[in-house]
Amino acid sequence: MAEQNSKEVQVSFSGETSSNDVKVDGSLEFVHEYGGNESKPSYQEASGAPVENVSPLGLQVTWFTTIFLNIGQMIGTGVFSTRMCGLRWSEYAILALGLLIAGSQLAVYVELASYFPNRSGAEVVYLEQAYPRPKYLVPTAFAVQSVLLSFSSSNAIVMAEYLYATAGHTPTAWEQKGLAVACMTFIILLVIFSTKISLRISNTVGIIKVLTLIFISITGLVVLGGHSRVKHPRANFEDSFAGTTANGYGLANALVKINFAYAGYTNAFNVVNEVKNPIKTLKKTAPASLLVVATLYILCNIAYFAAVPEASLKKSSQLAASLFFSAVFGSSRASRALNFLIALSAFGNIISVIIGSSRIIRDCGRQGVLPYPRVWASTRPFGTPLAAYALKWSLTVLMILAPPAGDAFNFIVDLQSYPANVFFFATTFGLLLIRRRRSRLNLPKTEFRAWYAAIFFSLAVNVFILVMPWYPPPGGRDGGDVTFWYATYCVVGLGILLICAIYYAFWIYILPHFGGYRIRQELIVLEDENAKTHRLVKVPVAELELWDAEHDVLGQKLGVSSFGKLPADNSNFGHEKKDD
Repeated sequence: MAEQNSKEVQVSFSGETSSNDVKVDGSLEFVHEYGGNESKPSYQEASGAPVENVSPLGLQVTWFTTIFLNIGQMIGTGVFSTRMCGLRWSEYAILALGLLIAGSQLAVYVELASYFPNRSGAEVVYLEQAYPRPKYLVPTAFAVQSVLLSFSSSNAIVMAEYLYATAGHTPTAWEQKGLAVACMTFIILLVIFSTKISLRISNTVGIIKVLTLIFISITGLVVLGGHSRVKHPRANFEDSFAGTTANGYGLANALVKINFAYAGYTNAFNVVNEVKNPIKTLKKTAPASLLVVATLYILCNIAYFAAVPEASLKKSSQLAASLFFSAVFGSSRASRALNFLIALSAFGNIISVIIGSSRIIRDCGRQGVLPYPRVWASTRPFGTPLAAYALKWSLTVLMILAPPAGDAFNFIVDLQSYPANVFFFATTFGLLLIRRRRSRLNLPKTEFRAWYAAIFFSLAVNVFILVMPWYPPPGGRDGGDVTFWYATYCVVGLGILLICAIYYAFWIYILPHFGGYRIRQELIVLEDENAKTHRLVKVPVAELELWDAEHDVLGQKLGVSSFGKLPADNSNFGHEKKDD
């Protein structure tokens, strides 16, 4: 920062925003904002996407829904797979460690959300507010990563695969691709036409998944007690650590897999502005969803080990749950029913992911760093983020149809993860930066504060996950899941971020310098939708002084109200101002 001093400047806005103030910290300007979701007022740096005082997407996310948005993304198809098995007792140690990692990172997210309880989009918000300078650099890089890598092709393909398995049909490659496209199209139409219906479907499928895993867990305990057709149910638990090895690549691989298994515990943070009293809600429901999933993971693994010989789990290409059902019930009908439940699980996972990622994409657009900000912010005609859903569908269909199976598909899936891990580390470290600024500005305490131990543990894990993919696998240079250099996706991921930085430099500095203009943000209010967005505009140098005099720090023309239509019962706004 150019300066370390902090000062407060009272700024006069027209209409309902007249009580807002701006706090200045060097070159940073923090605006006092109010939300309509019964959250406390917040301060956010003015260059970020504007706060929507009344959520244009409604307040339809209940405490119950926040639980199943998280569970729906965490429980996909992995818990039914042999990928979750084969480590015997060390598997449970890894699952417990994964819970500790996820719990630490969850604490970071709860604190970050408490600073910005009237903003959806999670990482979009936290990154833009942690790294506001250089202006728009981090938002640009994150927006490009979110847009280019925003697809759910693998889940759609899995859903198609198990629907065919349910019908007893072995599809060709194009039959499977065709059904995957149809599944994705059906899901997108559901979420486009009604947020309420899509949330209810997410809840319903989530309940079915939890009940399925509870059934497997209870059945496993019955098997372990010797009350089934399975002989020697405790054989896999004897000499439990035999055959396990500890090496860098194996540990890194296990941690990455378990981190992926728990991925989704922050999904509800993407819809914070659609939750009434969000921090009070998420402090309870987010840990609850994580504990439920962790418990079910452990119990299901016990069930698999009790019913199926370890050698069969390691050698078979079938699902662990399928082997479990066959061993316990010995019925092909049971296997078909399981195939349908797995397809249903993939269906629910896609819905949960799409709901969360659509809010991420929408808020990237509202920052002004993507073209056509009005389109991204708009919720017409169904009260849903249509542009974000359309983008998600287009990219997913492209990734289903274009890459052939094998190297290309595996590489693209891996490529999704590395830049995401970079931003995950940046988000965690950003919490420390935000704390420091808030301390300098003497801002009030928030509803939640994470322990330093949790923050630094989370940072250490993030560094490990970023570094270890460079560590060679047992097969050497070409020993990864592709036939070329195992770390190619890491290099390409970092290359994408570097290209974003170069593009940013040309867009914000080099072209304006030679073009005789400067970039300024303009606040756009879609009043009939209660939606707000920033648009980055070119202002000629000769007109710069006049522009700055006519616009406030948000880019709003002075004398124009930035509030959308208030709800019929707007007592919440008066209550929040009393809390100030």
